[in-house]
Amino acid sequence: MSALPREALEESPLADLHVLASELGLDGFRRLRKAELIDAILGEQGNAPAAAEEDGATDEDAGDDVAEPAEEKPARSRSRSRSRREEPSDEPKDEPKRDRAPRASRAPREDRGSDEDRAPKEDKVAAGVVELLGNGSGFLRVNPPDASDDDVYISAAQVRRCELVSGDKVSGPVRAPRRSERYPSLVRIDTINDRPADEVAEGTHFDDLPAAFPSERFALGADDPTLKAIEWLTPLGRGSRVAIVGEARSGKSEALRRLAGALSGQEAVDQLSVVLAGVRPEELSLWKEAGVEAVATLGLAASADAQAQAVERAVETARRVAARGGHAVVLVDTLDGLHASAARRTLAAARNIVDGGSLTVIATTTKPLGGETTVIAFDRDLTSTGRFPALDLASSGTLRPELLVGQAGADAIAQARAAALG
Repeated sequence: MSALPREALEESPLADLHVLASELGLDGFRRLRKAELIDAILGEQGNAPAAAEEDGATDEDAGDDVAEPAEEKPARSRSRSRSRREEPSDEPKDEPKRDRAPRASRAPREDRGSDEDRAPKEDKVAAGVVELLGNGSGFLRVNPPDASDDDVYISAAQVRRCELVSGDKVSGPVRAPRRSERYPSLVRIDTINDRPADEVAEGTHFDDLPAAFPSERFALGADDPTLKAIEWLTPLGRGSRVAIVGEARSGKSEALRRLAGALSGQEAVDQLSVVLAGVRPEELSLWKEAGVEAVATLGLAASADAQAQAVERAVETARRVAARGGHAVVLVDTLDGLHASAARRTLAAARNIVDGGSLTVIATTTKPLGGETTVIAFDRDLTSTGRFPALDLASSGTLRPELLVGQAGADAIAQARAAALG
């Protein structure tokens, strides 16, 4: 091997010097700075300039003599700029030389330590109660109902796949949180309510469950004249598809808020969800005053697609409750901002499942969509002049009211409608 002069070594990239030092058998060369490495190479070569003269080689000739295998030359040219950029960070300036160790980036990929941060092992099984979030994901509360740092995150995909609802008892293996995560995550769901998850997930599809007309009336028990009129003249029950209709400023939103307050906390309702889609910002505080927290709130500027997604998430959760035998109610204000097909899907989801649960949908809209079991129409002229209840009995009505209020009640409703029309 021809000896290289200092000038040639100084012009060589660090990667080339490492190859040369390796061929010379220098120990610990990767821990040396470039200047120190050059001194070590020159010392090992035995004073390169003198050796070069003895061999009849000039400094100019020696600069063209590259001390590395021919097959590695392309690698040198590709790494030249990268190696030069790496030179300043090859060693911290304040680190003593005797304590230096090869950088982790120099080691082969398989030797860079544990992959635990990238793929933690399943190290335990967790059990608890599901609490769903508004975005479709949820948490496994290990000490329900209180939240804790030991709670386990459940992805939205797992919630959909296993049709989880808030209150389900779930168990399954857990992986530790990754570097950017705060909570451990559920790897899979093994049991739901002490039954194998596969058995629960393979149950009959919600849309295939047999439905019947609502037969259990919601007793509102309120002194409010509007709620009294709704309860007896346009009754609604478990599984009703209810449209509260009327022109702008006819009182639809106010009636829905009062209904929400009357239904919340009732034993006949296992889950009540409110979605505010395209409402006025001033109305948000009114809903809070009613004591009902909305699961989703979208203002007037929200797109039709965004409103539809918020409504569909609430309806999907309620469908799972009904499929498990529970009774869910979804209130929406309003369907006017949704595409017509999305609005119909929302209303069509309601049903009274034979020998099972129920899903009731109550939504405000300017006009009936079709397929409602109950229509509650409001008269803007009555509302604007303060005459309550402001129901338009001629446009209101309930299918098969005798199932909810008995035959005598149905006859009384017919007489009231006749009087309104006369």
